Amino acid sequence: MKILLVDGTIFGKKTGALLQQVQQYIAQYNADLQLEILSFSELKHQILDGSPLNDDMKMMIQKFEEADGYVFASPIFQASIPGVLKNAFDMIPPKALRYKPAAIVGNGGTYQHHLVLENQLKPILDYFRCLVTPNYVYTHADHFDADNRIIDEDVHARLRELARVFVQYCEMSKSLTKEPVDAK
Repeated sequence: MKILLVDGTIFGKKTGALLQQVQQYIAQYNADLQLEILSFSELKHQILDGSPLNDDMKMMIQKFEEADGYVFASPIFQASIPGVLKNAFDMIPPKALRYKPAAIVGNGGTYQHHLVLENQLKPILDYFRCLVTPNYVYTHADHFDADNRIIDEDVHARLRELARVFVQYCEMSKSLTKEPVDAK
Protein backbone atom coordinates (compact mmCIF):
# COMPACT_ATOMS: atom_id res chain seq x y z
CA MET A 1 0.00 0.00 0.00
CA LYS A 2 1.13 3.52 -0.82
CA ILE A 3 0.82 5.93 2.08
CA LEU A 4 1.11 9.65 1.43
CA LEU A 5 2.23 11.72 4.42
CA VAL A 6 1.16 15.29 3.65
CA ASP A 7 3.05 18.22 5.15
CA GLY A 8 0.26 20.73 4.59
CA THR A 9 2.19 23.97 4.98
CA ILE A 10 4.88 25.98 3.29
CA PHE A 11 6.13 27.55 6.57
CA GLY A 12 8.06 26.16 9.51
CA LYS A 13 9.66 22.85 10.39
CA LYS A 14 7.57 21.39 13.22
CA THR A 15 4.89 19.93 10.98
CA GLY A 16 7.52 18.12 8.92
CA ALA A 17 9.23 16.89 12.11
CA LEU A 18 5.90 15.45 13.26
CA LEU A 19 5.44 13.64 9.96
CA GLN A 20 8.95 12.20 10.02
CA GLN A 21 8.31 10.80 13.50
CA VAL A 22 4.96 9.32 12.43
CA GLN A 23 6.66 7.82 9.38
CA GLN A 24 9.18 6.06 11.63
CA TYR A 25 6.48 4.69 13.90
CA ILE A 26 4.33 3.47 11.01
CA ALA A 27 7.36 1.70 9.51
CA GLN A 28 7.93 -0.04 12.85
CA TYR A 29 4.40 -1.44 12.77
CA ASN A 30 4.42 -2.37 9.07
CA ALA A 31 7.64 -2.18 7.07
CA ASP A 32 5.79 -3.23 3.89
CA LEU A 33 3.91 0.06 3.57
CA GLN A 34 5.38 2.41 0.97
CA LEU A 35 5.68 5.71 2.84
CA GLU A 36 6.22 9.01 1.05
CA ILE A 37 6.26 12.50 2.50
CA LEU A 38 4.77 15.19 0.26
CA SER A 39 6.07 18.57 1.46
CA PHE A 40 3.97 21.47 0.24
CA SER A 41 6.98 23.74 0.76
CA GLU A 42 8.67 22.04 -2.20
CA LEU A 43 5.80 22.69 -4.62
CA LYS A 44 4.93 25.68 -6.76
CA HIS A 45 1.37 26.32 -5.58
CA GLN A 46 -1.34 28.11 -7.44
CA ILE A 47 -4.78 29.23 -6.45
CA LEU A 48 -7.61 27.16 -7.84
CA ASP A 49 -9.12 29.80 -10.12
CA GLY A 50 -9.98 27.92 -13.29
CA SER A 51 -6.64 28.48 -15.01
CA PRO A 52 -4.68 25.43 -16.22
CA LEU A 53 -2.84 23.67 -13.43
CA ASN A 54 0.94 23.78 -13.34
CA ASP A 55 3.03 20.59 -13.28
CA ASP A 56 3.47 20.62 -9.49
CA MET A 57 -0.27 20.78 -8.90
CA LYS A 58 -0.91 18.00 -11.44
CA MET A 59 1.73 15.85 -9.72
CA MET A 60 0.22 16.58 -6.30
CA ILE A 61 -3.26 15.54 -7.44
CA GLN A 62 -1.85 12.38 -9.01
CA LYS A 63 -0.10 11.46 -5.75
CA PHE A 64 -3.37 11.89 -3.85
CA GLU A 65 -5.25 9.76 -6.38
CA GLU A 66 -2.64 6.97 -6.38
CA ALA A 67 -2.21 6.76 -2.61
CA ASP A 68 -3.99 4.09 -0.58
CA GLY A 69 -3.88 6.03 2.69
CA TYR A 70 -2.88 9.38 4.15
CA VAL A 71 -1.41 11.08 7.17
CA PHE A 72 -2.24 14.77 7.11
CA ALA A 73 -0.10 17.21 9.09
CA SER A 74 -1.26 20.76 9.57
CA PRO A 75 -0.11 23.70 11.57
CA ILE A 76 -2.78 25.98 12.95
CA PHE A 77 -2.58 29.57 11.73
CA GLN A 78 -5.09 32.18 12.89
CA ALA A 79 -7.29 29.41 14.36
CA SER A 80 -7.50 27.61 11.01
CA ILE A 81 -5.75 25.16 8.72
CA PRO A 82 -3.40 26.81 6.18
CA GLY A 83 -4.99 28.11 3.00
CA VAL A 84 -2.54 26.08 0.93
CA LEU A 85 -3.92 22.86 2.46
CA LYS A 86 -7.54 23.86 1.87
CA ASN A 87 -6.65 24.89 -1.68
CA ALA A 88 -5.12 21.44 -2.26
CA PHE A 89 -8.32 19.76 -1.06
CA ASP A 90 -10.27 21.94 -3.52
CA MET A 91 -8.20 20.47 -6.39
CA ILE A 92 -8.70 16.82 -5.47
CA PRO A 93 -11.54 14.94 -7.18
CA PRO A 94 -14.26 14.10 -4.62
CA LYS A 95 -13.90 10.32 -4.98
CA ALA A 96 -10.09 10.20 -4.94
CA LEU A 97 -9.83 9.63 -1.17
CA ARG A 98 -12.98 7.53 -0.79
CA TYR A 99 -12.77 4.78 1.84
CA LYS A 100 -9.04 5.21 2.28
CA PRO A 101 -7.53 5.42 5.77
CA ALA A 102 -6.40 8.81 7.06
CA ALA A 103 -4.79 10.08 10.24
CA ILE A 104 -4.27 13.65 11.45
CA VAL A 105 -1.42 15.35 13.29
CA GLY A 106 -1.01 19.04 13.92
CA ASN A 107 0.78 21.73 15.82
CA GLY A 108 0.05 25.22 16.98
CA GLY A 109 1.00 28.07 19.22
CA THR A 110 -1.77 27.63 21.81
CA TYR A 111 -3.16 24.57 23.50
CA GLN A 112 -6.72 25.59 22.57
CA HIS A 113 -6.12 25.24 18.83
CA HIS A 114 -6.32 21.43 18.96
CA LEU A 115 -10.01 21.75 18.19
CA VAL A 116 -9.21 23.13 14.73
CA LEU A 117 -8.15 19.63 13.67
CA GLU A 118 -11.44 18.19 14.93
CA ASN A 119 -13.70 20.99 13.69
CA GLN A 120 -12.08 21.92 10.36
CA LEU A 121 -9.80 19.21 9.03
CA LYS A 122 -11.76 16.14 10.09
CA PRO A 123 -15.02 17.32 8.41
CA ILE A 124 -13.13 17.84 5.15
CA LEU A 125 -11.81 14.28 5.33
CA ASP A 126 -15.31 13.05 6.23
CA TYR A 127 -16.62 14.80 3.11
CA PHE A 128 -14.09 12.79 1.08
CA ARG A 129 -15.33 9.68 2.95
CA CYS A 130 -11.89 8.88 4.35
CA LEU A 131 -11.64 6.32 7.11
CA VAL A 132 -10.30 8.78 9.69
CA THR A 133 -8.67 7.30 12.76
CA PRO A 134 -10.38 8.40 15.98
CA ASN A 135 -7.12 9.55 17.55
CA TYR A 136 -5.36 12.61 16.22
CA VAL A 137 -2.27 14.15 17.80
CA TYR A 138 -1.90 17.86 18.44
CA THR A 139 1.37 19.37 19.58
CA HIS A 140 2.48 22.71 20.93
CA ALA A 141 5.80 24.53 20.59
CA ASP A 142 6.65 23.35 24.14
CA HIS A 143 6.79 19.77 22.85
CA PHE A 144 9.82 20.53 20.63
CA ASP A 145 13.41 21.52 21.32
CA ALA A 146 15.27 24.28 19.48
CA ASP A 147 16.11 21.84 16.64
CA ASN A 148 12.43 20.86 16.17
CA ARG A 149 12.87 17.42 17.75
CA ILE A 150 9.93 16.15 19.76
CA ILE A 151 11.02 16.05 23.39
CA ASP A 152 7.73 15.22 25.11
CA GLU A 153 7.38 11.50 25.90
CA ASP A 154 3.59 11.70 26.05
CA VAL A 155 3.57 13.06 22.49
CA HIS A 156 5.78 10.15 21.40
CA ALA A 157 3.37 7.69 23.05
CA ARG A 158 0.38 9.30 21.32
CA LEU A 159 2.17 9.26 17.94
CA ARG A 160 3.03 5.57 18.37
CA GLU A 161 -0.61 4.84 19.19
CA LEU A 162 -1.77 6.85 16.18
CA ALA A 163 0.63 4.88 13.98
CA ARG A 164 -0.58 1.56 15.42
CA VAL A 165 -4.24 2.41 14.82
CA PHE A 166 -3.52 3.82 11.35
CA VAL A 167 -1.74 0.60 10.31
CA GLN A 168 -4.77 -1.38 11.46
CA TYR A 169 -7.04 0.92 9.42
CA CYS A 170 -4.81 0.24 6.41
CA GLU A 171 -5.28 -3.50 6.89
CA MET A 172 -9.04 -3.16 7.30
CA SER A 173 -9.37 -1.02 4.19
CA LYS A 174 -7.68 -3.56 1.88
CA SER A 175 -10.86 -5.57 1.37
CA LEU A 176 -13.20 -2.59 1.22
CA THR A 177 -14.30 -1.77 -2.31
CA LYS A 178 -13.84 1.88 -3.16
CA GLU A 179 -16.92 2.02 -5.37
CA PRO A 180 -20.42 2.50 -3.95
CA VAL A 181 -22.85 -0.41 -4.18
CA ASP A 182 -24.98 1.31 -6.83
CA ALA A 183 -22.07 2.37 -9.08
CA LYS A 184 -22.33 1.36 -12.71
